[in-house]
Amino acid sequence: MTETPVLQVDGLVKHYPVRGGLFGRAVAHVRAVDGISFAIAPGETLGLVGESGCGKSTVGKAILRLVEPTAGRVTLEGEDITALGRAAMIAKRRRMQVIFQDPYSSLNPRMTAGDIVQEPLVNFGIGTRAEQRERVDALFARVGLRPDQRRNYPHEFSGGQRQRLGIARALALGPSIIIGDEPVSALDVSVQAQVINLMVDLQEELKLSYLFVAHDLGVVEHISHRVAVMYLGKIVEIAPRAALFETPLHPYTEALLAAVPVAHPRLRRKRIVLKGDVPSPINPPPGCRFHTRCPIAVPLCREVEPPLIANAAGHAVACHLRSA
Repeated sequence: MTETPVLQVDGLVKHYPVRGGLFGRAVAHVRAVDGISFAIAPGETLGLVGESGCGKSTVGKAILRLVEPTAGRVTLEGEDITALGRAAMIAKRRRMQVIFQDPYSSLNPRMTAGDIVQEPLVNFGIGTRAEQRERVDALFARVGLRPDQRRNYPHEFSGGQRQRLGIARALALGPSIIIGDEPVSALDVSVQAQVINLMVDLQEELKLSYLFVAHDLGVVEHISHRVAVMYLGKIVEIAPRAALFETPLHPYTEALLAAVPVAHPRLRRKRIVLKGDVPSPINPPPGCRFHTRCPIAVPLCREVEPPLIANAAGHAVACHLRSA
């Protein structure tokens, strides 16, 4: 990556205490995110995938500091924002915005659509009221909504329209990076395609970067430039989109891709059935965290945690048996 990354994450950790006993002391910790690193270049989309509970949504929240990281460093446009105070962090949030999963619960039902999109401009004191309304109308038009719909309330919009409203709100402050926390998973398939295409068009027009959190590999393949695969709080593989989908290296990635429905029989992958359940993030297994379910695990996998090693093409994998 030759350009200075818009976002650089180094050794990010987020552990949640499990409290018990008479005094409510921490008796254990949920290792939601356990030391991950990646970078996102200007105009790039990094897809972050994995099954439910792997920690991918927590990554987005920790980057935004909606939850405070336990350890690690987050650098936004060359500046370390991990230890910024409240006032300084509020200023930085102009450059990083979020699109939430549920396009209804993330919108205030008592505010009109226009007020929802205008609110960030009001909070940061950007422009006069007339200029703000003009900006809101332009944003409505850009995301495929009619400017006269600014008077409507969230319940008067369809699911897809509500998510377009969420995108308009995210764009209001002119961010450099947007974190999408499964932004299309609550939508119908046909509407998903419309919203994804809108996000791609906006990226090309505004030079946006995305961290796109999802569990749907089909959606991730369509929108991402690179893809990172998470398992139990760790990134086990990260690669350019084509390399990951054509030649996955980690056994867990292979299993995920084998589960994706494919219409043409000749293009279907051999089905891989993983044994057992995902271990508890409170007490993850030693060594490689995937070894309890891995079909090719050897004794070394149970003892030594594999490092994430990249080759010259930027394809990295954390596996003792599958070098990049």
